[in-house]
Amino acid sequence: MQIYELPADMLARLIRTREISAVEALESVLGRIAEVDGRPGSLNSSDDDPEDNERVHAFINLTPDRARIQAEEIDRRTAAGEDPGPLAGVPFTVKDIFCVKDTPSTAGSKILANFVAPYTATPVSRMEAAGGVMLGKVNLDEFTYGSSNESSAFQPSPRNPWDLTRVPGGSSGGSAAAVAAGEGMLSLGTDTAGSIRQPAAFCGVVGMKPTYGRVSRYGLIAFGSSLDCPGPVAGNVTDAALMMNTIAGPDKRDGTAANMPVPDYTKDLKVGVRGMRIGLSSEYFRITYFDPVTGEFDQQPIPEEIESAVLSAAGYLAQMGADIVEDVPMPHTKYGVPVYFVVSRVEAASNLHRYDGVKYGYRTPDSVDYLPELYRKSRAEGFGVQSKLRILMGMYVSAAQYSEQYYNRALRVRTLIRNDYEEIFDPEGEHRLDALLTPTTPTTAFPIGEVYGDSVLMQYADQFTVPANHAGVPGLSIPAGFAGDGLPIGVQLLGPDFSEAKLLQIGMAYEMATQGEEWRRQIPRIE
Repeated sequence: MQIYELPADMLARLIRTREISAVEALESVLGRIAEVDGRPGSLNSSDDDPEDNERVHAFINLTPDRARIQAEEIDRRTAAGEDPGPLAGVPFTVKDIFCVKDTPSTAGSKILANFVAPYTATPVSRMEAAGGVMLGKVNLDEFTYGSSNESSAFQPSPRNPWDLTRVPGGSSGGSAAAVAAGEGMLSLGTDTAGSIRQPAAFCGVVGMKPTYGRVSRYGLIAFGSSLDCPGPVAGNVTDAALMMNTIAGPDKRDGTAANMPVPDYTKDLKVGVRGMRIGLSSEYFRITYFDPVTGEFDQQPIPEEIESAVLSAAGYLAQMGADIVEDVPMPHTKYGVPVYFVVSRVEAASNLHRYDGVKYGYRTPDSVDYLPELYRKSRAEGFGVQSKLRILMGMYVSAAQYSEQYYNRALRVRTLIRNDYEEIFDPEGEHRLDALLTPTTPTTAFPIGEVYGDSVLMQYADQFTVPANHAGVPGLSIPAGFAGDGLPIGVQLLGPDFSEAKLLQIGMAYEMATQGEEWRRQIPRIE
């Protein structure tokens, strides 16, 4: 086994005991990146390079010199008998939606292509303080707007390591692709509608959306401020728990960060699931979408192999002593995507107003006669199509004459979605669930170019993940085998507020129960 293939938890132990040096680990991962990643995304990319079809392209900006300084410091500390931290020497990547001091922080957009951050986001600084070695920034959908990673202004966009003709998912597709391809053991992503969990499922890795406020958003370039959640992408449940130990916790610089102590998420990982109540809901076995012709909601069942993966996972958990509760009502799940279309666009439009070509970021090179013209030209040239669509829709649905019809109504329905979760997780209620087990996505990874451009169709890739963002509850996506097309399938665990430790315990139990399965031994084959 190569060093880059080691789990983060194991690698950190080996570095602390000086069986492997942090520099050796870094060079192994950098060698893997040179082997499989290809050229990083850029604004001046050619679309006709055939070699692009054979590489992963996870990165926008690789920072090897910075990483070597960090790795050498870890080795100095271990040699001196000091504790370098729980992530001692573990190489990790950062979704380029987080600010990192003295590095370009682009959000995948031309409008921030020349922005060099003057400070570092709290989750990143905590990873580095714990001994992690930052490899660089990975690609994403522009400002996280998308579910495929194709909307980035920096091309080539990332590809799925399991099939380079498929998308890695989005918007944290660069994070998931990097971990799946061995280009770093951990990655820091964000989840606004499923943007960690969906690409984790598509790429066959573990991804967690924490409870809203569990992880600080300080230094995160905002999309939907009431929805965005930083979280871990990792190769297994233990590594995700290790990363949660590092990044979770209060932050005086973020007023929305929960002022609660952080448990040790690794402590009780192997306690099992005996006595836990885990629910199944029929609402998560079908896609419900609005038919513009009839004006009614229509339904379509999910593929049988994805439903079978969920039921198989439920069977394993039942064998280990969990009580499986069927027919759990989640009546407002079907409204998750329509509500998201409204709420996220209003918040996106508000957050994007700060990019005006004056204070920082892209400014049109053309001469202008007055300030409003500078704003218009800079924003027109700097923003991509997805950003412009969200600005226009957000301003429309929040306008005074339409806010009651759209925005205020969406907020009320969002409360109903939250109420569904509160009812099923109520310890005194009818169902008393510890977790809800669902598919993560309604399909496996779709082909590059097949869905991009259809905002409505792409949004429904998040139907099973976005309700958790509306409710603020945590969710965990774990690998659950492969479909007939050879692509990974993910299943999702949802729980009440601040139940990350319990979700990780359930995920660990399933991981251990399936350790001997043939599909666990499969790895991406990138030639």
